[in-house]
Amino acid sequence: MRKEDKLTIIEAITKQLGSNANFYLTDISDLNAKNTARLRQLCFTRDIKLLVVKNTLLHKAMERSSVDMSELYVALKGATAIMFSETGNAPAKLIKEFRKTSNRPILKGAFIEEAAYLGDDQIDFLVNVKSKFDLLGELIGLLQSPAKNVVGALQSGGQKLSGIVKTLSERSE
Repeated sequence: MRKEDKLTIIEAITKQLGSNANFYLTDISDLNAKNTARLRQLCFTRDIKLLVVKNTLLHKAMERSSVDMSELYVALKGATAIMFSETGNAPAKLIKEFRKTSNRPILKGAFIEEAAYLGDDQIDFLVNVKSKFDLLGELIGLLQSPAKNVVGALQSGGQKLSGIVKTLSERSE
């Protein structure tokens, strides 16, 4: 491969890494053609981009990225495929589902919202990871709940208070 081609690939991977906050490093090397095609189809239907890369090119792209991904360098051994996704747990769910019929893909590492996860034993944890937007939604809901209770109490309390004042003023002394 020519040096210009390598630089073009490195730039493309760097751009992908910069535009995706979530990606998984996997090993799909032992899949046959039929299972590889099935995995690619599942990725396509779930808006997950699957890209097979050379480790050296990926390493250089990670170094060029504005985000520190050095924790994942140890996962760059053997065959590597990257799964890019908008949601942090979508590739983990796909991997877990696909493994019901195959022993691959194996999770080598994941980078979700600037946090690195290494090893295939992390797959069950990553299935349950919530996105930043899900967590913000839950936080807003939790913050709104006490405020709604206070407003409701004040509104109902105000009616009770006005009723008491009215009753007391109507009483004859």
